[in-house]
Amino acid sequence: MKLWGGRFSGRLDPLFERFSESFSFDRRLILYDLKVNRAYVRELGRAKVLSAREVRALVRGLDAIAREVSRRPQWARQPSSEDVHTWVEARLQREVGEVAERLRTGRSRNDLVATDTRLYLKDAVRELQLAAVEFLDSLLFQARRCRTVALPGFTHLQPAQPILFAHYLLAYFQMVSRDLSRLENCYARADELPMGSGALAGAAYPIDRLRLARELGFARVSRNSLDAVSDRDGVAELIFTCSLTMIHLSRLAEDLIVYSSPAFGFVEMGDAYSTGSSLMPQKKNADALELIRGKAATLVGRLSGTLAVLKGLPLSYNRDLQEDKRALFDAVDTTSDSLKLAARVVRTLRVNADRMAAHMAVGFLTATDVADELVRRGMPFAQAHEVVGKLVRWCEQRRVTFAEVSASDARRIIPLWDAKLAEVAKSVPHSLAQRAVVGGTAPSRVRIELASAGRLVRQWRRRWLRR
Repeated sequence: MKLWGGRFSGRLDPLFERFSESFSFDRRLILYDLKVNRAYVRELGRAKVLSAREVRALVRGLDAIAREVSRRPQWARQPSSEDVHTWVEARLQREVGEVAERLRTGRSRNDLVATDTRLYLKDAVRELQLAAVEFLDSLLFQARRCRTVALPGFTHLQPAQPILFAHYLLAYFQMVSRDLSRLENCYARADELPMGSGALAGAAYPIDRLRLARELGFARVSRNSLDAVSDRDGVAELIFTCSLTMIHLSRLAEDLIVYSSPAFGFVEMGDAYSTGSSLMPQKKNADALELIRGKAATLVGRLSGTLAVLKGLPLSYNRDLQEDKRALFDAVDTTSDSLKLAARVVRTLRVNADRMAAHMAVGFLTATDVADELVRRGMPFAQAHEVVGKLVRWCEQRRVTFAEVSASDARRIIPLWDAKLAEVAKSVPHSLAQRAVVGGTAPSRVRIELASAGRLVRQWRRRWLRR
């Protein structure tokens, strides 16, 4: 069955038919397609375009298809249709007979697929938001467990300053919180009804699009039929948001891969999320994290491909837009699975506070604190920075730490050196406590941020579970 065959003769080349079919992936929209068709048929009835008898027959047939699809997961095992819309119409004809030919009155596959896609986008956003909230909850779980554990902080992957491990985890909380905000923006922009736009010029029948929007759960209707059938901003936007979320997860994955290596030993992955080597019996590989990192790269490629498809399309609809579904479905599936997997990895991490503490002494992470103490005694910071740097170089040459340098040796470089400076130089708790500004790593500040983050997670969970 073709929905466009009257003006053609003969059969399509089988290669072209295989090349152009989309049923193998857009069948995922089946329940949305049936929902939109039911609402549209009812609207045609209210507009007196269809009789009450025709409306009842069509709705009954669409409901029967929906029940069949829900009961039989393998309903589309052998695709034989060009797309999901063609399959629905062919199946409806078998269900209700000739009246099925009235289903397409005043509408096009162009506005139908645009509407199906927007309904899918809205549901996908909610699914992603709930997965993101569970990931954030796992970060909080681990942060609360390790709220007193100090971690060597790095810049350029070189030792920098002490931070709390909880503060480190809350950095990723902030990243994914921004992703949640972007998802909410995606939802708001997708919440617009294209149905009634026809192929490009608008419907020729007096349907009430505002009423149709309310029935389908849209906040508003599109204002331009040309734009409505060719607009895929929502698709590109969601793929971008998924890509950025995956980049955030990939950064976390990279950190934990490094931190779990024996050279660091800060954390250990749970066995359930690691694999071994077929040759080397001792290996424990962080494969779950490596796969998240790899899939992030694939998704960035999907985004580039989607934008490239859109960049040169003349108005209005073009068949190129068929390609958006593959990228969209893959983006949503990959991101949802990655969020759920990352949540489980984080929740089951074993944190080695002793290894973190051992690394703390090696990199002179309290050097800035020594300079700050000298500033408090009246020395200009530039001068303090200089003399502390010289002390670090002296210690490195002799392979000693701040805790091991003698007072007499230290005073040769820093004449103001005394017991208090020596304590500052070796005290990680002192270093942490000094960073009590909003957003800092001080324990007092991190406690406040943990409480605030916990309230946000509870609020988000309540909001989106209700929907």
